[in-house]
Amino acid sequence: MKLDILAFAAHPDDVEMSCGATIAKYASLGKKAGIVDFTQGQMGTRGTPELRLQEAERSAEILKLAIRENLGFEDIYFTNDIDHQLKVVEMIRKYKPEIVFANAQKDRHPDHEKAAAIVKTAVFLSGLQKLETIIDGVKQEPWRPRSVYHYIQSTMLDPDFVVDVSDFWEQRNEAIYAFASQVHMPNSGGTETFISSPEFMLMLDARGKMLGQSIGAKFGEGFKVNRNLGVTDIFSLR
Repeated sequence: MKLDILAFAAHPDDVEMSCGATIAKYASLGKKAGIVDFTQGQMGTRGTPELRLQEAERSAEILKLAIRENLGFEDIYFTNDIDHQLKVVEMIRKYKPEIVFANAQKDRHPDHEKAAAIVKTAVFLSGLQKLETIIDGVKQEPWRPRSVYHYIQSTMLDPDFVVDVSDFWEQRNEAIYAFASQVHMPNSGGTETFISSPEFMLMLDARGKMLGQSIGAKFGEGFKVNRNLGVTDIFSLR
């Protein structure tokens, strides 16, 4: 299956909390979107790997994803090396996305920065004619996406562009709350973490409003790029 958008994430729920509304928006427009999670969040204080996978599948249904996969990397311990890069290359060549979303390049969680670097390298490697990857005994063809966009996570960064997601904010929130083991829920109990505090969801909501206001919309999601954005029609800019 060829995808229009393929989002990579160090952990299940990274995409939902950072660009879930953008995914939902383009899925509603008929674009095929998918998520590939690197880990099952094994080192997370709350929940279990098995539960995280179930929650990820529920979120996938809410966001209307075409596919969702998990690469089974070791949470915290995965490294930016050729073995991990090649696993990501296999996913890029398998789904041939036009656009790739990746973790934030600067963030409080070291896994996010590692994942961003792996994806950046893998996108380049995926286009190399002489780099061979094989899935199910079949040699894959090279593929290089048109663009790589890094979503913004816990650390606030100045975005290079903002997507108007006003009509998809509630759907995005529903997808986040599919991860009930991780976020703040009434009477959920358990050890409080950075993500499970009520302040965290308030912060995400406030950020969405702030980014939306910056482009004259109700809600927005921001992205960073590795190179200058090219414009062919200045009249289409908001």
